[in-house]
Amino acid sequence: MGSMGNIKVIHVITRFDKGGAAENTFLTVTGLDKNRYEVILIRGLSHESNMGPSETRAVESSLEEAGKNGVRILTFPELVRRIDPFNDFKTILKLIRIFREERPHIVHTHTSKAGILGRWAARLTAVPIIIHTPHGHVFWGYFSKWKAAVYILLERLTAIITDRIIILTEQEKKDHLRYHIADGNKFTVIHSGVDLSKFTDTRVNVAEMKNKLGIAQEAFVVGTVGRLTPVKGHKYLIEAAAKILRKIPEIVFVFLGDGELMNELKTQAASAGISNKVTFLGWVPNVAEFMSTFDIFVLPSLNEGMGKVLVEAMAIGKPIIASDVGGISDLVTDGKNGLLVPPMNSDALANGIEALLENSQTRMNMCEEGMKFSQEYDVNSMVSKIDCLYLQLLSLKH
Repeated sequence: MGSMGNIKVIHVITRFDKGGAAENTFLTVTGLDKNRYEVILIRGLSHESNMGPSETRAVESSLEEAGKNGVRILTFPELVRRIDPFNDFKTILKLIRIFREERPHIVHTHTSKAGILGRWAARLTAVPIIIHTPHGHVFWGYFSKWKAAVYILLERLTAIITDRIIILTEQEKKDHLRYHIADGNKFTVIHSGVDLSKFTDTRVNVAEMKNKLGIAQEAFVVGTVGRLTPVKGHKYLIEAAAKILRKIPEIVFVFLGDGELMNELKTQAASAGISNKVTFLGWVPNVAEFMSTFDIFVLPSLNEGMGKVLVEAMAIGKPIIASDVGGISDLVTDGKNGLLVPPMNSDALANGIEALLENSQTRMNMCEEGMKFSQEYDVNSMVSKIDCLYLQLLSLKH
């Protein structure tokens, strides 16, 4: 192992894209002290993320950066997100082979699918410590009822062989306990770290940026960031937009992100007659620069592990309107750094946007509160907590 650390950790994740779970994993594997840890990352090819060329390039550069930080990367084309018995079986066999060869001290899996396959492979090869980070959960909002039931059963069985489950928020822990995934003492809450420097150091000329995007200078900008996928609830924001624009026409709605619903959402905006007020920018590498043009940040998700993008929006000084689901209520205190609204409710979204639009003092206060709060989520604090957990579990095993 040479100068590498004496603790070998293998991380396993299905989709290494630019979503929250993959970013969290990336910050962890690059942040761990390489004098203490030898780190290997096993990832799938992320084809199901429908990434465009610029997001694909960003993923490539993340992988390069991880490599420069001493992380060994292994790519498994068989590791896919959907249930696929043939590929899933191949993945388990490959993982078993790698774990036998590498003999890691710790296997740390991320997200549901990689979590189930990776943890059983680790168990079958007697890996001393098995850790899993679900990054939210798939109990609702993702699958049909029967499929969700299958996942819940698999999560319960797999939790038995897991030493510790890292949960991003207190709310996510409550959801896991409510579905009896494991006893409370199996869970450790470690907030998802955000590389805040990217957001706090961004100095953007908003007027220039608006010109570049073809947004009128006096327009009020309501924006959101996230993959265009059903669980993110974008259609409710478009419904809300149609309601507000009837009354207040000088608003522009900006959607940052790519995904399978792009055409459907564009069609929805067109049939509501608001296409000229709704801009889809696709995936962009420098989110902070685009977010700086927002007057309000909206997250209309139906389910969210933590909602890391909310921390980013707060770091850059944006008031927030978000669905009161999953871990979001741990980040947004209603009336303090943002507004919480019920999910799947375009009326509540429209009312929230209108209320903030009309009150610039409230928006200012929320910005200040959010900027203070975001500091608790700095990436260094996440990595050091994961490091402490690893060492604690290792000392318990020895």
